[in-house]
Amino acid sequence: MNALVVGGAGFIGSHLTERLLADGYAVDVVDDLSCGSLGNLAEARAMGGELKIHTLDAGAEEFHALVALRTPDVIFHLGVLPPGEPAESTAASGLRSLISVLEAARGLGGVKVVVALSAVSLYGDVPSKDLPIKENQPWTPVGVRGVLARSIAELLGAYREEHSVEFTALAMANVYGRRQRANGGVMGAFAHALAARVTPMMAGDGRQTRDFLYIDDAVDALVRAATRGSGLVVNVGTGVATAVRDVWWLMAGPDGVNPSSSPRSRNDVSRFALSPTRARIHLAWAPWTELAVGVRAMGRGTA
Repeated sequence: MNALVVGGAGFIGSHLTERLLADGYAVDVVDDLSCGSLGNLAEARAMGGELKIHTLDAGAEEFHALVALRTPDVIFHLGVLPPGEPAESTAASGLRSLISVLEAARGLGGVKVVVALSAVSLYGDVPSKDLPIKENQPWTPVGVRGVLARSIAELLGAYREEHSVEFTALAMANVYGRRQRANGGVMGAFAHALAARVTPMMAGDGRQTRDFLYIDDAVDALVRAATRGSGLVVNVGTGVATAVRDVWWLMAGPDGVNPSSSPRSRNDVSRFALSPTRARIHLAWAPWTELAVGVRAMGRGTA
């Protein structure tokens, strides 16, 4: 099979590229390198296999010609709303690139589109009794990023209904692992602080909870979505809510320093965890990496 990975030089995209190559896919990476890095693809390039890297904006006219030439079976779009980047400044380019991907898939026919969304931005704060969150939970988008995430999910549905473009949207928990940037999530920020031997910043007292998903588990869900879960928004998480401050002490160990506290933003969700039930049914997927195991693996490097 042929796969095209938009945002393939980023954190999740580079790990996905490695997995696809290992599974025998021919892979085209499309990345304008505004957030990603060719260094992230060093291991993928060393693997052999059929890998082509295109320094290209998916919203550019040349993208359609590339899709027509390479005829992928599936397009993974991981660069719609890059984590750590202000949604207000990336929204226009992100939506333009998504529409470009959908139009390219429509023109070629038979191409599935798989998109990763931020689940915490999409669902927002929910009552404790509704945790872990199932897909029937109403969306209460948080901030601009959340509104855009909802718009992306609705846009995918519209293209499926009107143009028969098949999709699966994965509402992902907080993904962490090697190569995560310092501004790519709380785990990335903590890992970089430890590596630089500086005191990390933590929003408020760190009691807010998140569902932390190891990168290998996230990539496995993405690969399965290439052939499963069509027409659905599927939650991809562990179902376990962990306090941010507990993550810090797990990473730092007993000799760690107390983090500095910064004010919590108005969009900082208080509690969060995702139910993986639909993913088990429709993707035949379940998380397997315990948090402590993932943290140890992350310690091998973040760059």
